[in-house]
Amino acid sequence: MRTDYAALALAFLGLSSTLPTLASMFFAGALADRHDRGHLMRTVNLLSIVATTAAAVDLVYGPTTHIAVPGPAGFYLPLWVLLIYPAWALITASSALFRPAFNTSVPRVIETKDLGKANGAIYAVAALASAAATLVVGVLLAVGPAVYALGIPFALYFATQAALVLVDADLRVVRRSAPKSVLLEARDGFVFLARRRALLEVTIASLIVNFLSAVALVELGLYLEGWLGLTNGLWYGAMLAVLTAGGAAGFVLASQIRFEHRAGRVLILLTLVMGLALLAFGLVRSVWLALPIAFVYGMMPGMITTVFLSTVQATVPDEMMGRVFSADELGSYALVPVGQFAGGLLLLALGIQGMYLTAGGAIALLGLVMLLTFGSLRRLGYAPSEAPEPAAPETA
Repeated sequence: MRTDYAALALAFLGLSSTLPTLASMFFAGALADRHDRGHLMRTVNLLSIVATTAAAVDLVYGPTTHIAVPGPAGFYLPLWVLLIYPAWALITASSALFRPAFNTSVPRVIETKDLGKANGAIYAVAALASAAATLVVGVLLAVGPAVYALGIPFALYFATQAALVLVDADLRVVRRSAPKSVLLEARDGFVFLARRRALLEVTIASLIVNFLSAVALVELGLYLEGWLGLTNGLWYGAMLAVLTAGGAAGFVLASQIRFEHRAGRVLILLTLVMGLALLAFGLVRSVWLALPIAFVYGMMPGMITTVFLSTVQATVPDEMMGRVFSADELGSYALVPVGQFAGGLLLLALGIQGMYLTAGGAIALLGLVMLLTFGSLRRLGYAPSEAPEPAAPETA
């Protein structure tokens, strides 16, 4: 029953951030397309610092009052667990607001022909730093109180804030059209995405892939304990570190291949490999096989992200880019929190192996469907010399 309780507690964690994250994604692009992006990034990153601090305070005091919640008979959560949920919701919401502002800032300082290399390098460095930090978190969880581990994200958010203060670039948006309300501008992003068939197909595929990935990976700790028989927290940190290191390798590899003219076909192939790797998790019982599988699986999101970001940055006008990223992200990640909740339920219904085989097989099948039916996506690409039409300054 402790395993069941842990699965449901993790499911509620994902569910707690659903509405604030989706709301943030809906408005994030409109905010990035109407405000100074540097100022916006500094503001929302500060929110992450505040939320991380709140979570640390909660862990230090750790109120243990028992709160009955829906679930199996006798299921309850300590008050300190319930207080973690709003802190996590604020962290995920602020991250959702940050990403469109950051991704739209890259093409302001990088030439179109270098976007692939730039995105690959940026996210590879970030992934390597994250892999190292995750490994340290695993060590800290094994040797001390959990609150020590929160010092790592706090330090990274603080370093991000310091770096943003030092950015010396004009990141204000130059627009061709008069500003509308935030709600109408957010809507325009979805309209623009709907008219770009290939980008819409990517969004639909991402929606399914991210949902199925969330179903499986939210229970990664239980996979290690219940399927591989590993109870030491170091293995959890090692698995997350390998996944993140794989992502870093994917960013680097994608930046080195000439994907620009065939970006859509590359995205389809990567989706197929991603599904096969996730399916393989359910077929092995040794951590020494699971770790290289995790590395391959981790590579796929890194490569997909590099290809997609570069393609949007090269083909979408600056004044609309934030909303396209935001609309795609909302479409892609809308079901991730639901997938985290579904992961707990699916684990109870199918067991650990059944959950991984089902999620991985479904993603692989989606890759084949994309190859056969997503014609616009197969034709998606751009010349490295291309750039979206520059926006003309607004007139009074």
